Amino acid sequence: MSKVSLKTVGLAAILSAAITVPAMAETSWDLPLAWPDGNFHVENAKKFAAEVKKATGGEVVINIHPGGSLGFKGPEMLTSVRDGLIPIGDVLLNQQVGEAPLLGLEATPYIANGYEDLRAFHKHWRPEVEKTVAKFNQKILYMVPWPRQYVYTKVEVGDIGGLKGIKIRTYNKTTTGMFNRIGMTAVQLPWGEVVPSLAAGTIDAVTTSASSGVDGKFWEFLKYMYPTNHVWSSNVVSVNLDAWKALSAEHRTAIEATAKKMEPGFWEVSANEDAAKVKVLNANGVKNGVVTPAMIEAMQELTAPMLGEAVKSIGGPAGAIIEAYKKDRM
Repeated sequence: MSKVSLKTVGLAAILSAAITVPAMAETSWDLPLAWPDGNFHVENAKKFAAEVKKATGGEVVINIHPGGSLGFKGPEMLTSVRDGLIPIGDVLLNQQVGEAPLLGLEATPYIANGYEDLRAFHKHWRPEVEKTVAKFNQKILYMVPWPRQYVYTKVEVGDIGGLKGIKIRTYNKTTTGMFNRIGMTAVQLPWGEVVPSLAAGTIDAVTTSASSGVDGKFWEFLKYMYPTNHVWSSNVVSVNLDAWKALSAEHRTAIEATAKKMEPGFWEVSANEDAAKVKVLNANGVKNGVVTPAMIEAMQELTAPMLGEAVKSIGGPAGAIIEAYKKDRM
């Protein structure tokens, strides 16, 4: 074979090898959320996904699936991520108390008066939440609270006695216990069943945020909203540890940095969300009910024992978290 032929064969081999070498594989994660498209948690997740894609040079792609479109309900998210049914998920912590009671400590009635209190509480609670979630084979990327809570009703209520006997949708053990204690009839339902239950008339009231009030178009069923601000709830976006460890160290560092950078902004979105969504509800005919000091005092008094009961029931670090938090507030 001539030198020219040898050179030609060699070049052809090199070109063939170059063509058959695969491009860097893209990691694609599906992230389901129970909340409908347009909800602020969904919008936060979309922004996070866009920044992750940018930070990893397009090599880690997170696909957002709102509205329960993949079939995963909110109360199932913790175990679904644990079992690898999904690589990443949006988890409402207080819906997971059946699996991990500590995750519901934040939802104890009147534990925080606002975002400043909530940050102080999270300083002590979050490290334990992260340890708990790790036992479920996952890692928290970011945590964001819902805005303050309301009681939505069909009828105007002047005092706590006016709530007696009304069937109210609740969403976890704590809110169920709370509203039963103040004389209402609690019906615990996941979000996907709330609007059908309102339409069917099986519930006459709902406890949730202004955000969810808009999501559910509550003006079609309910006339009044009372800012009782009784509990707080936070969501986390958490990733399955097996999926996480399959990433390169460089990508893990980039994603963690992105989450840490974006989380404070997501809290600001939450803080601004309440006023914006109240305006939408008012514009569509839902009236702001007046919560009198006497009504709040009665609600606080009737539910006060729940903190001690929660600490005793949860055990472990719950008592130390509450004590440390109380010291910070002094």
